Amino acid sequence: MTDVQKKIKELTDKINNHNIQYYVYDNPIISDYEYDILFRELQELESNHPKYILQNSPTSRVGSIPLSKFSQAEHRIPLLSLSNAMNNEELELFHTQMVKGLEAEDIEYMGEPKLDGLAVELIYENGKFIKGSTRGNGYIGEDITENLKTINAIPLSLNSDHIIPKILEVRGEVFINHHDFLALNKKRIDDGESIFANPRNCAAGSLRQLDSSITATRPLRIFCYAPGHIEGLTINSQKEFLDLLPKWGLPVNSEIQMGHGINFLNSYYQHIESIREELKYDIDGVVFKINSYSFQKKLGERSRSPRWAIAAKLKPVQATTVVENIIPSVGRTGAITPVAKLAPVNVGGVIVSNATLHNQDEINKKDVRIGDTVIVQRAGDVIPEVVKIVIEKRKSTSQPYAIPLICPSCNGEVSKSQDEAIMRCVNLHCPAQLQGRIKHFVSKNCMDIDGLGEKLVELLIHHQLISNISDIFRLTHEQLSNLDRMGDKSASNIITSINQAKQTTMPRFIHALGIRNVGEHLSKILDRVYNGNMDMLMNSDYEALIAIDEVGDIVANSIISYFQDSHNLLIIKQCFEFGITFIKPTHSSNILKNKIFVITGTLPSLSRQEAKDMITSHGGTVSSAISKKTDFLLCGENPGSKFEKAESLNLNIINEIQLKELIK
Repeated sequence: MTDVQKKIKELTDKINNHNIQYYVYDNPIISDYEYDILFRELQELESNHPKYILQNSPTSRVGSIPLSKFSQAEHRIPLLSLSNAMNNEELELFHTQMVKGLEAEDIEYMGEPKLDGLAVELIYENGKFIKGSTRGNGYIGEDITENLKTINAIPLSLNSDHIIPKILEVRGEVFINHHDFLALNKKRIDDGESIFANPRNCAAGSLRQLDSSITATRPLRIFCYAPGHIEGLTINSQKEFLDLLPKWGLPVNSEIQMGHGINFLNSYYQHIESIREELKYDIDGVVFKINSYSFQKKLGERSRSPRWAIAAKLKPVQATTVVENIIPSVGRTGAITPVAKLAPVNVGGVIVSNATLHNQDEINKKDVRIGDTVIVQRAGDVIPEVVKIVIEKRKSTSQPYAIPLICPSCNGEVSKSQDEAIMRCVNLHCPAQLQGRIKHFVSKNCMDIDGLGEKLVELLIHHQLISNISDIFRLTHEQLSNLDRMGDKSASNIITSINQAKQTTMPRFIHALGIRNVGEHLSKILDRVYNGNMDMLMNSDYEALIAIDEVGDIVANSIISYFQDSHNLLIIKQCFEFGITFIKPTHSSNILKNKIFVITGTLPSLSRQEAKDMITSHGGTVSSAISKKTDFLLCGENPGSKFEKAESLNLNIINEIQLKELIK
């Protein structure tokens, strides 16, 4: 070995060891400045002597050639989701089930914070990192090896000072901590770039970059928490496995604790909840696992979750802020929704400035007023909502709020039917409704006209180039190209997309019309009954409609009301005059005929729409709600409550692979 080789190896080992001290033990032993000097010295040596670069060199984490798409990666052992405990009673029920299933009173558990990140699997062969993937649907994920290689906390080679299995599969959660996230957003502001909404979205988006050099610029970290397939080493418990991980150079969460029985479950949950705000990263719950692997094996798994583990969800993140104003918003059906304009506040890592108040009844129930101090939370940690007011801080001059009895968009008449809580603008020519209808009409699941986004639609209405959906088909290249920030090529692309949309299917067209209570599913049912005959549908009476399966009183009256309106009939007539024609959806087979599917979660390789199209093209039906009539629940990652309901009804639960098997 030459002196240069020795020096390169020495620096490689030294820097990798510093990475372990920093990421695994959270105990850096040199300054960032000293680390940078070592790193640059190694870079210079490798640049002058590229043939001596080692496979595990820390300089190799800059990313590789961009991919055109991700390939699939199958998990040898399914990477299952966890059942949820929403309160103390459900946590106690979990413990009772464990006692019963194991016939043992003294059960040892491991507790750990449930990070709000992205689950991944790392695969090592003879200590070398060879592959990494996302969870996907638990059975098949996406191969993101090159992106994972850019994360400093993931060793490219395991520490050889300890016994290394022939094959080691490790599950972990990739995340971004609060400090790094704030620094990243500050840099993006300085560079004139848009900021990320929250750490979880940033981490997920970073890992799904086709260009791994972009991933390399993101401050991603990982905590490892569970094994997959292992060859060449026997491990008997979760604690034994986690004790080995740092020795190999893999990071483990320092907040993990062991304990026995229900008292530990309750106390650890309370502990994590009490320190939640102090943690350097976002969490959305606490995970409890039975420590013994033999006990885990005895209990086994359900179709989507292990019986021996549970995720105890934390209370939604809340914050206090002020209602600066209440502004009614008008949707495409005329529905008026009051929106609370809030003094911006950080709620669970997201800056919240708006929260829906739903309707006047909800406002009255909570007595929300302009100027009130309120507690807000993200429902499901996603949708902002006002929980309650802080009455002690209310000003003596405050007045109850009432939605104006005129439309805020057109100043037209507002009405409220007896059977619903929502107030509606009755003016069909209302600009806000018009914008909403057109946005709906051109959307992907309707006419799928690419390029007509919200801002452009707003601009077209402003310049009086469109006043209804049929006007879209009147647009010319000249009209579009004369608009601000609209180039010749963009205008050409939009015109092409408009012309392509003229060839459509009857279900898409019905859905695109935006008939109240008639969505994508019912549009397909109507098409099957009327077999592409729009005239017959438009002239159907109440008795004919009510006789159709899944069409009730409300839907039938909505359809009749829509087609009795002369303005609507004129617009539909114009659409056909401008070239709308129906093509029959192509059915690959009728193998799924009379089978009802419900889709939940994120599928590994198919979008929700692609999965729907696959099912319907083989004669199946896709419904939005679980019932006893449901034949299959198609499950992806993070399936939610539909999965639990399907299990309780003993329905067939399948993944993407099994769906493809059904239609072979």
